Amino acid sequence: MLKNIVIADDSALARMFIRRCLEIAGLGDANFYEASDGSEAIVRMKEIKADLLVSDLTMPNMNGIELMRKISASPRLSGTPVLIVTSAGNEEQRKELLELGVTRILSKPISPPVLIEAIQHINSQSAGQE
Repeated sequence: MLKNIVIADDSALARMFIRRCLEIAGLGDANFYEASDGSEAIVRMKEIKADLLVSDLTMPNMNGIELMRKISASPRLSGTPVLIVTSAGNEEQRKELLELGVTRILSKPISPPVLIEAIQHINSQSAGQE
C-alpha cells in the first residue's frame, strides 16, 4: 500500500493538482510530502521512507534525470516506484529515465484516470514481489 508519497515539482500549483489527482485516484489516506526540486525530494524520501515519488522532469537545482541518477545509485532509495510527469522530454531522455528505473512517464496534463492506471500498475508489481 502506498502510504508515504513525495511530490516533487517547482510549481506549488502543480504539486497541489497532483496531490488532488492522487486523492481522487484512491490515495486520499496517504501522507503527502512536497519538494520543490530534486534535492528536496531526496531529503524527503530519506526522512520518511517513501512508497512513491511523483516528480516533474524540469526543475531547478536538480532535475528529474539527476534525481533518478541519485535514486538509482542509492541502495536505500532504489526500487522506490517513480512516476515522472512532464510536458517535455525527448525520446533519449525517456529512454534514460526508464533505464534509471522510472516506473512510468506521464505526459502533462495528467488526470485521475491516468494516475489510477499507473497506481494499479505499481500495486500489481508490488503484489508480484510478495
